[in-house]
Amino acid sequence: MGGTDDFQIYFYTGHKGRYGHEFFRFEIDKYGTLKYANNSNYRRDSIIQKTLQLSPTLINEIQRIIEDSEIMHEDSSKWPHQDENGRLQLEIEMNGQSINIETAKISSLADTLSTEDPEGLRVLYYLIQDFKCLILSIISLHFKIKPIA
Repeated sequence: MGGTDDFQIYFYTGHKGRYGHEFFRFEIDKYGTLKYANNSNYRRDSIIQKTLQLSPTLINEIQRIIEDSEIMHEDSSKWPHQDENGRLQLEIEMNGQSINIETAKISSLADTLSTEDPEGLRVLYYLIQDFKCLILSIISLHFKIKPIA
């Protein structure tokens, strides 16, 4: 795995609808800083923003997840474009390669089936699920109010 010198991720998924602009976003910069934002205006909730520093070991694990997914080899030209349901954007810079994907929001695995490239979208879907699970777990552990007893 490479170091963090050229490693960056930006992920966004969201839509504008009944409750305004709702989104889930995170980015990891080349210094290992994770910036997370989640905005749900349901019942007038406010935006949640968190920033924390990731360890080199965790950065290496994220890079391994990306490499194992093979997302860097996918061609997104046949993927659906942003629509009224929202958009999903993923930018990754790693090991001298970069990828910038912008497609329609994927709410479930079923959304990938009726597309021109269901296998490629399935790769993206599972990678995003892994990212969400990992990022939300890290944030939950890092900002835990009461220690686990």
